[in-house]
Amino acid sequence: MRQLRHLVVIGHGIAGLAAALSAAEEARGSVRITILDKAPAAEAGGNTRWSPSNMRMASTERVEPQFVEDMMEATGGRGDRRYFERLAAEAPDAIKWLQSFGVEFIQPPYYLAKGPPRIQPVGGGAKLIELLSHAAQNSDINFQYECAAHEIVTDNGDIAGVAVRDKTGSEVVPADTIVLACGGFQANRAMLRAQLGEPAGSMRLISPGTSFDTGDGIAMATRIGADRSGDWNGMHCEPVDTRSKGSAPVVLVYPYGIVVDRQGRRFFDEGGGLMHETWERLARMIQFEAPGAIAFVVLDSRLLEIADYQRAIRSEVAPVKAETLPELARACDIDSGGLIETVHRYNAACTGEPQRFDATRCDGLRADSVLSPPKSNWARAISKPPFLAYPIVGAIAYTFGGLATDARARVLRQGQPISGLFAAGEITGHFYATAPNAVSVLRALVFGRIAGLEAVNLMQPAR
Repeated sequence: MRQLRHLVVIGHGIAGLAAALSAAEEARGSVRITILDKAPAAEAGGNTRWSPSNMRMASTERVEPQFVEDMMEATGGRGDRRYFERLAAEAPDAIKWLQSFGVEFIQPPYYLAKGPPRIQPVGGGAKLIELLSHAAQNSDINFQYECAAHEIVTDNGDIAGVAVRDKTGSEVVPADTIVLACGGFQANRAMLRAQLGEPAGSMRLISPGTSFDTGDGIAMATRIGADRSGDWNGMHCEPVDTRSKGSAPVVLVYPYGIVVDRQGRRFFDEGGGLMHETWERLARMIQFEAPGAIAFVVLDSRLLEIADYQRAIRSEVAPVKAETLPELARACDIDSGGLIETVHRYNAACTGEPQRFDATRCDGLRADSVLSPPKSNWARAISKPPFLAYPIVGAIAYTFGGLATDARARVLRQGQPISGLFAAGEITGHFYATAPNAVSVLRALVFGRIAGLEAVNLMQPAR
């Protein structure tokens, strides 16, 4: 009788679930599949559970023709073109596969300013985790929660198992193949300080799921010689309301006002591009450069006149309101003199015609060139009370540095595949410079499926 082979998937987000389910479909009972996750069952799902899970597709059936070129541009030309070509080619089938589990999609409205086309699962990432977890349980996939993997076990160079710790102690879970799908190192304070700089070590995590992403998979793989890739000084981060206790309480109306520090000084071109082109830079500047790692979005009541402005605010906490700027400054603990001077200079530079204002696109309504830093779009005077303010901090979602993988989701060592070791999602290092908008969950899905199929086919080469 042929001995049953073992596949271990580490991580319970969309990448891990896609890997396990696609492997189960391919193996048809001939492979024992286990999902390990350090989180309790009720909290498992990583970043996916807390994400709206937007996916960069023109519809459920296609990506935009320029998708690959957009990826190469976002990565500053340093991305692996073959990886993104595979992503583009496989994405429609991956969406169809999700639909087979009952996932429904909508084309969500984009915050305010227009951006790349996207689709979104109804119910967001939480619904993805719910439906795929249910399918996995019905597929006889084994789950081990509150189980932290810490070492890849090899035997004469071959994958042999995963050393884990749980409440009862330590053990080695047998494995002929492994899929690493356990995220980046955004919750590892020491790694953040070492790779991104000291200020990164105190950065807020964007969601509860992010707290489980401590770089364990990266560490395990590099200890057996895996190559590293991606921008190790890069991360996806967003400006969030520091008062909110919710997940990803982003405040993305900053292009329509000004951003100031505690001294009331501007330090950022709020209109330097569409929101998804500037939010990482703003969040990072707040964390690394602003006194106290906090800033304030200051607006006037004309924000309330922008159609659907609420789409760009996920904080449940109302803005600070005041009839005068000195009152607003006192309420926010901003230097009053600094704020008044900044607004005065800003207003004096807003010499364009206000009727040109268009929140949905880069409208070219630029402040006078003497303003430093400039305001390149959406420059209208802040003059109509009541005045509004949101205190914001930078929150990290995921890191860019990770494992080198190829277009078959195989982890590489000295440029060659490590037999039996695969990886997908945020643990892989394919992003540089900026995160391509609405791609993180999509690539985790696509390459999770690829990893699961590759793992089974490696164990069953004669089928």
